[in-house]
Amino acid sequence: MKAAIFYLFKYRFLLLRRISQLTILTLFILGNASLITIANNTHIIFANNISKFEDSAKNPAIAIPKDPILHHPVLEGNLSFSKVLNTIPLSDPLAFIQILLSGGAITLDLILGVIIVCGIYGLFLGRGFCAFVCPMNLITDLANFLRKALGLKNSPIIIIKKNTRYIILALSLLLSFIFGFLAWESISPISMLHRSLIFGLGSGAFGVLAVFLFDLLVMRHGFCGHLCPLGASYSLIGKFSLLKIKHNVDNCTNCHQCIQICPESQVLNIIGKKSGTIDNSECIKCGRCIEVCNDSALKFHILNLQKKEKK
Repeated sequence: MKAAIFYLFKYRFLLLRRISQLTILTLFILGNASLITIANNTHIIFANNISKFEDSAKNPAIAIPKDPILHHPVLEGNLSFSKVLNTIPLSDPLAFIQILLSGGAITLDLILGVIIVCGIYGLFLGRGFCAFVCPMNLITDLANFLRKALGLKNSPIIIIKKNTRYIILALSLLLSFIFGFLAWESISPISMLHRSLIFGLGSGAFGVLAVFLFDLLVMRHGFCGHLCPLGASYSLIGKFSLLKIKHNVDNCTNCHQCIQICPESQVLNIIGKKSGTIDNSECIKCGRCIEVCNDSALKFHILNLQKKEKK
């Protein structure tokens, strides 16, 4: 029993991340699901889509009106735009900017949703979206777990710098403006994965598989750490967020386990050198460095607030 409690406490942030990711996915699935009855048979449909019955013997014209699985859904929509309790809008800032640049319709809900999301991540969570919300994190974490178990190393042929994701971010915005379509949203493996999990696997599964194989066979944390413009956008949004990780050099024994496990190890440049705050906005706030540190040298820290309390 003590061992189980110790394990749960030690890996509390990893467990919290998985609970958060899976709960959000489940709420999206239930929020977009309805039941219809055709010829006395009940079927589950998503986003009111009955197209799968059109080429079969079932006639959707005789379907009993759709009945939502959750009459009061917590989450509806997708990662680009959703509503909480059918009231509070949440908009992906990157998708919003692409809509704006491509000349798409901007509604009050979209604007309010962006303000709320930027407030949450800009003021407090920083790039925490990547660790606690994004479903692609489940795929890339699995790939990196397997590559460690198999002893695989990065490909010596492909070298991609960390700032490549910012170049892709700028390019996706430029293409959205020039060609009038949502450049990144149209090819985003994250959107593909989210749609696949909620509405059923389709051609988007190939994009998800490509990310998995890239992270497994080519580069550790390759997609999230080097290519994803969504992660880059949240890095910019959360540059001055309050939630940080604090390092105490007096407790550090230079084991470097934190650096080995960190998906953005460049942010831990002060480890073993000096006490201070990990203030690089590319930190995804996953807490894995805290979990593997047996020296209590790392902990979450609310920047500036504790300093004010001391004064």
